[in-house]
Amino acid sequence: MANVTVIGAQWGDEGKGKLVDWLSNRADVVVRFQGGHNAGHTLVVGDQVYKLSLLPSGVVQGKLSVIGNGVVVDPWHLLEEIAKLGSQGVSITPDLLVLADNAALILPLHRDLDQAREAAAVNKIGTTGRGIGPAYEDKVGRRAIRVDDLRDRDALEAKIDRLLAHHKPLRAGLGLPEYDGAQLLAALEEIAPKILPFAQPAWRLLDGVVKSGKRVLFEGAQGALLDVDHGTYPYVTSSNTVAGQAAAGSGLGPKGPGFVLGIVKAYTTRVGEGPFPTELSDEIGQHLGTVGREFGVVTGRPRRCGWFDAVLVRQSVALNGIDGIALTKLDVLDGLPKLKICVGYKLNGEVLDYLPAGLKSQSALEPVYEEMDGWSESTAGATSWKDLPANAVKYVRRVEELIGAPAAMVSTSPQRDDTIMVRDPFQD
Repeated sequence: MANVTVIGAQWGDEGKGKLVDWLSNRADVVVRFQGGHNAGHTLVVGDQVYKLSLLPSGVVQGKLSVIGNGVVVDPWHLLEEIAKLGSQGVSITPDLLVLADNAALILPLHRDLDQAREAAAVNKIGTTGRGIGPAYEDKVGRRAIRVDDLRDRDALEAKIDRLLAHHKPLRAGLGLPEYDGAQLLAALEEIAPKILPFAQPAWRLLDGVVKSGKRVLFEGAQGALLDVDHGTYPYVTSSNTVAGQAAAGSGLGPKGPGFVLGIVKAYTTRVGEGPFPTELSDEIGQHLGTVGREFGVVTGRPRRCGWFDAVLVRQSVALNGIDGIALTKLDVLDGLPKLKICVGYKLNGEVLDYLPAGLKSQSALEPVYEEMDGWSESTAGATSWKDLPANAVKYVRRVEELIGAPAAMVSTSPQRDDTIMVRDPFQD
């Protein structure tokens, strides 16, 4: 049976957590392959709400869950999240959770640098201040502390010296005090025995899983338009968020990702700064934010809201090789008499059918809209096409046409089972 890769096809916050949780019933293993604890997934199971940042969503289902090498890991946050889920009745043990031994660590000095840079910046990126970007910088700069380094005190001490040699002038330039290497070493030695029981070669585990015929579900974080290469640069995250990263970020290889399911919200939202062609600052934008409960899981920041942007999603379909989409939050559009879909952009008198790479051009785009009739009936809780109003079905079909990908699933509420299944992504 096919593996499945779930990615956000917009700017994140599309409802990936619910869909991954729902698809976990059909998977044997769930894998996170990029990002850090700047991501946030909310799972609603009955009366229980689980908020995850670093842990794969499969843990709630009791599925073997893997944090891959493409993730940067704050070990202190990881333990806090494990403890929090434990208080909700979900026990996380090394039999359930695997941490790639070659994953890079987020350290306190990364948080310091992230926050100081953002505070000093004239044009702020809108980072979460959790150290993700600086941790990726150190990884690429070949000076990161990795999970397996916690096993060797002597090697760890030498690596800390190399790391601090780089950070010392950065901290001085930002007015931060010099970091105490001995303090960092002691902190890592203290946490090592709590983290290392989860650590092993994740690539080896996954190779065995696939060869035994089991199904793997790859869980992306953020969204494709926040990809460090393909997103609205520099207002992006610090990792590759596209589906191709599932291979590199897990070690499974390019054939591993399988069916690519793009999660697409029925409108558009964005957290933080950056271009947003279809953003609405009127009462409709407020309606979408209120009804959709659009607040960041990690930061609590209100999300910017706007009409569905088919140009962006069509670009995501191409960048990710999306086989089908899961359309979420259709119920938030209930009751709106008219709906608009962006089908192109105007820029300097020219109509574009793609998002240009330049920030100046992105910021100057004017959306070209197509208008459709809305519906007054409720779509909340629908589990089949016959439960949907005719205009809601027309809306979904028009979205499919404009983005060039079929709807494999339609989600009609935060509840796990309120989903219309058109095609099982795990089907051969």
